[in-house]
Amino acid sequence: MIKMKTRSAAKKRFKVVSKGKIKRAKANKRHLLTKKSAKRKRQLRDASFVGASDHNRIKKLLPYG
Repeated sequence: MIKMKTRSAAKKRFKVVSKGKIKRAKANKRHLLTKKSAKRKRQLRDASFVGASDHNRIKKLLPYG
């Protein structure tokens, strides 16, 4: 069987952890940071996981993840 290609965009944005969850970075931490509070910026630092509704969709983009 032919090898499936991983989507490069997904490869750069998501990481599959050992339990099978998909880790992602939070949005809104790139620019216009002066108006955001220190608390909000600190909370944006932490990674989070992809929700259950999007999990299968992301898994298709990462066939070997």
